[in-house]
Amino acid sequence: MPKSLTPPAVLVVEDEPLLRLAAIDLIEMAGYEAIPAADATEAVKILEARNDIRVVMTDVDMPRGVDGMRLAAIIRDRWPPIKIIIVSGHVDDPGDLIPAETIFFSKPYREEQIIETIHSMMGA
Repeated sequence: MPKSLTPPAVLVVEDEPLLRLAAIDLIEMAGYEAIPAADATEAVKILEARNDIRVVMTDVDMPRGVDGMRLAAIIRDRWPPIKIIIVSGHVDDPGDLIPAETIFFSKPYREEQIIETIHSMMGA
């Protein structure tokens, strides 16, 4: 069976437009499809509509009452195979507050670390 020509998908959940664009550029340069979401509500709608998302990269601080930690818990409950990266400029180390098999990076993160983590999560 031939491999799909569509690159694996990464959902980027970030409310700050410039940071979201920077993360999308980073993920696309690494060879993945980047799908943007401005908040957790939009992210859940996208996850409900698509079955090709393998990694979610989310910020902690987001509007509308559902932060990145809660989003990660929702993803872990509803879509257990999806890998999760949480980033924050305000939290140094969330410790046990993040779901199992979730990776955390403080902002500003090193782009190489994000790429290496996504490659690892994708099994590349």
